[in-house]
Amino acid sequence: MFVRSLSLGVAAAALMVGGAHAADLIIPTTPQPIYQAAGFDWEGLYAGVRIGGQFVGTDPLGYANQVNNTTYGVVGAAVGVNFIPVDPILVGVEVTGDYLWGNNVTSSSEFFANLRVGAVVTDAALVYAIGGVGVANTNNVSTGVYQLGGGVEFAVTDAITVRGELVGQGDFNNGGDFFSAAKATVGVFYHF
Repeated sequence: MFVRSLSLGVAAAALMVGGAHAADLIIPTTPQPIYQAAGFDWEGLYAGVRIGGQFVGTDPLGYANQVNNTTYGVVGAAVGVNFIPVDPILVGVEVTGDYLWGNNVTSSSEFFANLRVGAVVTDAALVYAIGGVGVANTNNVSTGVYQLGGGVEFAVTDAITVRGELVGQGDFNNGGDFFSAAKATVGVFYHF
């Protein structure tokens, strides 16, 4: 009888130890969140400054009362807003104002309202086309002008981008070449 009681006691103890050991295998844990770095947010308001140059060609009818075959320095600013209606397509509106100067020529200014359409090719890179209409002021004479071109923009921080842009320009008073001038600029922009 003692052996049977001892056998039953050992068996019962073994079952209890096995059950307790099995309970230790289940450790409740909370899954760790997977961190994924967010890409640059191209949507929203932005503002910036830019510098560059403008070359006025040899069109006999000229461009916006500026001197033909002349290169001007350009300094200006731009303010705009971007929307991404469908990934990766970007649509935006932008206004620009530029001051132009050159050696021994009259300085002038240009103001444009532009439409931008582009594609976000990577999280930090945008390629776009730009077109707009505006006014150029030279020698106190205002001329209606237009521009069409494109550019690339790269995010360098979570709020700052750099941009390179090239546009062809013409004026509405000119019956000559479609593009009588070309403007190239490089700028730095802050996205709010």
